[in-house]
Amino acid sequence: MLHPPLHQQIEVLYSDHHGWLHGWLRRKLGNAFDAADLAHDTFLRLLTRGSAPQPGQSRQHLARIANGLMIDLFRRRDIEAAYLEALALLPELQVPTPETRALIIEALTEIDAILARLPAKAREAFLLCKVEGLAYAEIARQLGVTVSSVEKYIARALLACCLAQSR
Repeated sequence: MLHPPLHQQIEVLYSDHHGWLHGWLRRKLGNAFDAADLAHDTFLRLLTRGSAPQPGQSRQHLARIANGLMIDLFRRRDIEAAYLEALALLPELQVPTPETRALIIEALTEIDAILARLPAKAREAFLLCKVEGLAYAEIARQLGVTVSSVEKYIARALLACCLAQSR
């Protein structure tokens, strides 16, 4: 059986399910503005992936994508709040411009996403090394692993960061 082109499939999906998705998101998020943004981003994600769900799985598929986008939104807000809290401790002359703040928050969000895909020990070793400034031996003691394992964890995290940067 021939399927209609992707843009037609998404158009039908949008007309059939956008209202439902927006309502579902509004109930989950508690406001219509974020719900509208995430509903839009959900359909945009389908377009960029280049595939549409099977007709019987449309709502389940849309909800799964939208749920992931909600998690991303909450993580970004947490990162932004922590960054703004840290900025509040700086002298006024050292506070970056709003444009620079936006770029920094975007970079922090990307780093968070990269680190979230790592195994827990690799992520923790990397953060202990780069954020806390701990030596590999101290990291090994805290994680209950060998120094060789710490080296491998940090190498894995650095590789993940380099691969993300090259995209």
